[in-house]
Amino acid sequence: MIKSFLLSALIAFGASSINSAVLAKLPGSRSLAQEQVGNRISNAALIVNYDPQTRNFNIKSTVTGKVFVKKLVPNLNFNKVVKKSIADPVFGNGQALIVSSATGAVISFALYPSQPFLFITETVKNTEGQTIDIPKLNPVSFLVDLGKPLRGLKTLGTGGLLDPDKNPGSYVFLTTVDPASRNGVVSGWITNEKGSGVLFSKVKNNLVEIKPQIDYGRFQLPAAKSESTETLVIGYFNDARLGEEQFADAIAKKQHIILKPRTAVYCTWYSEKNGGAGTESETIKLAGFIKDQLKPFGLSVLQIDDQWQAGEQYNGPHRRFDRVDPKGGYPDGMSTTANSIKSAGLTAGIWWMPFSRNHQDPEYKDRQYWFAQRKNGKPYETNWGGTSLDLTHPEVKAHVANYASTMHKWGYDYFKMDGLWTGTVTEQVYINDGYKNDSIGNCKPLYDPFKTQIESFRDGLKIIRNAVGEDVFFSGCCVSQNMRSFGASIGLVNAMRIGPDFNHDGQSIRTGAIRASRLYFLNGKVWWNDPDPSMLREKGKSTADGAADGIGSLTRARLLPSFVAVSGQFFLSSDWLPDLALDRLEIMKRCMASHSGIARPVDAFDKALPSIWLAADKKSGTNRNVLGLFNWETSAQKIRTSLSYAGLNDKISYYAFDFWGNKPLPIINGFIEKELPSESCQVIALRAKVNHPVVVSTSQHITQGMTDLLKEEWKNGTLSGSSKVIGGDAYELRIAGMNDGAQWKSSKAEVVGNPAGVTMEVLPQTEKGWLRVLIKAKESQVVHWRIAFRK
Repeated sequence: MIKSFLLSALIAFGASSINSAVLAKLPGSRSLAQEQVGNRISNAALIVNYDPQTRNFNIKSTVTGKVFVKKLVPNLNFNKVVKKSIADPVFGNGQALIVSSATGAVISFALYPSQPFLFITETVKNTEGQTIDIPKLNPVSFLVDLGKPLRGLKTLGTGGLLDPDKNPGSYVFLTTVDPASRNGVVSGWITNEKGSGVLFSKVKNNLVEIKPQIDYGRFQLPAAKSESTETLVIGYFNDARLGEEQFADAIAKKQHIILKPRTAVYCTWYSEKNGGAGTESETIKLAGFIKDQLKPFGLSVLQIDDQWQAGEQYNGPHRRFDRVDPKGGYPDGMSTTANSIKSAGLTAGIWWMPFSRNHQDPEYKDRQYWFAQRKNGKPYETNWGGTSLDLTHPEVKAHVANYASTMHKWGYDYFKMDGLWTGTVTEQVYINDGYKNDSIGNCKPLYDPFKTQIESFRDGLKIIRNAVGEDVFFSGCCVSQNMRSFGASIGLVNAMRIGPDFNHDGQSIRTGAIRASRLYFLNGKVWWNDPDPSMLREKGKSTADGAADGIGSLTRARLLPSFVAVSGQFFLSSDWLPDLALDRLEIMKRCMASHSGIARPVDAFDKALPSIWLAADKKSGTNRNVLGLFNWETSAQKIRTSLSYAGLNDKISYYAFDFWGNKPLPIINGFIEKELPSESCQVIALRAKVNHPVVVSTSQHITQGMTDLLKEEWKNGTLSGSSKVIGGDAYELRIAGMNDGAQWKSSKAEVVGNPAGVTMEVLPQTEKGWLRVLIKAKESQVVHWRIAFRK
């Protein structure tokens, strides 16, 4: 008979001293001979102290010299604390304070030289004579002290930027911050292997109290067995944005994440014509249009969405994904269309729901044991999601692998995997950002009772990967259906929709931007953030799922694509491109490519949806900076920031160029302030002022040189460089500094090597202090150019 125990039950019985077998299972632990009495460990960033009188720990920053975490309390009836040298296979050698109970349960507090975090891992031990079931764990709690009045502090998590006592709870991470200084404490779970890590905040003793928790639903631990749980980290940072980024780095390192390159994607779902899954003939037509018009600018994937598949419809989408001749608009089969897409030089993508089917379908009449069950014995069915497969059953594993392999053999190398939460066997709680009760554990044990719901979900994603290989791009969709799939997907998908479907929260073009901003630090480190398509169509029409999507003015149409481009998120399109106006296609061309610089929200802790972003890149040999100003409001707004607050040097002056306005701006000193119309943006290239001509902006992409200007150099009165030029697209260099250090005049402009079909022209000078140079090429290529100047 299996009993259900909380942590207190785990530690109620056992031996009088620390269990050596348990200690040996701590990550990277060495022998007991290296134990030593001690109450303090430290590295370059942190000092951790244990106070035997209060039986609490605290954490001090070596930079500020102040204690920022007080009353760090192990939720363990411990009887011993020892200092120990440890060696972790990922983070290297370190020191730990090991807290142990009489039962053999252990909590490790570890520091590693290269990490600015304290690592906390609990190891549980079952001292019962039978298997026990652990629904959740609360290994520690602690108080955050930023030395600032409580009324000015905020917490930022998956639920947004909120007062500490108003935060419903956050999945994976929670940042406690003083917005005025950006000083903050970043805490979060760097693993979600068997359990779902969440964090809660409240106010206690005029400080912010953080309570981390691991939700298992069902975690069955056999008698006499011990097991390490998820790892929590805590760190202090003068700029909490950098702390969040380093948190993402730690996750990526722990999970051995190597990101696949991303490209812009077309998704058929929202299209005003041929939406849903489209049709065979129109999708092939669309592939030809993309090849001719948009592929050179970065659109390389054409993904077919829901409604292509076969099977009866019982609850939500059809769920038959293995027929080459499905019902719908693809009479010649899915492989025919995939081949046509690929012949256009594009990657073929396909939508499916990997982890659910319909238990009502006659196909599964004799296979009801394939499905997870609720406690009442009924199949685990959720609204729209269908019936959750039991991903621990050998037949189900083979079934999922076969479906994935079949679609891959058809020619699809991009999988959009929807309804992922069904694999966690939890309720749908769409729309979900902050913590919500999803009744995790409201099911019978799986076929393999020793697999948790999160663990079986992760195994499911691994099954798909093993079936199709490393070349297929996995796009997850979407965490807002149930946030259990958020942490559990990390390390196993290449991109993740981090919010609900376009406008399903009533925020229109803000829907994806809100979530992409608060989770920006994951982008490009853990996965690519997918904020859903950037709509460009002018008139409002219903999408395939009924959401209104009319964008209206050209100014408004530029807002979301510009945000995606400057912030470096995952660009998607879903308008019917052959009918899109030329000025709207122009927006796509200038925003689809992705830069590889660093992008941060300047006012990340000042408002729920930041309005200022700085992107910076040095790869061309110069410091390229682009400042994006975004007015998300429906009324005109004044946006202002000092250069130093934005991350620039306020001691120098900057040349400035307005991309959408296609004009130079006055020299910027100290601060920048702009009045922006409702739902509009201004994207400004900034280049430090020197005493000779420099390239401030280029015309190809909104980041104005970051994606296309490979090299720039000034030497002996000559400005030279290398640019990736797109065939048939006029490429303009915007050069400032003509009146600095001297009255400079161009004497000769030429393309190095005289390649065929490439011309270079100095345009008549009409803007004081600025020069424009035009390069045209018949074919896409890297062009090496130089411009000689004389005083």
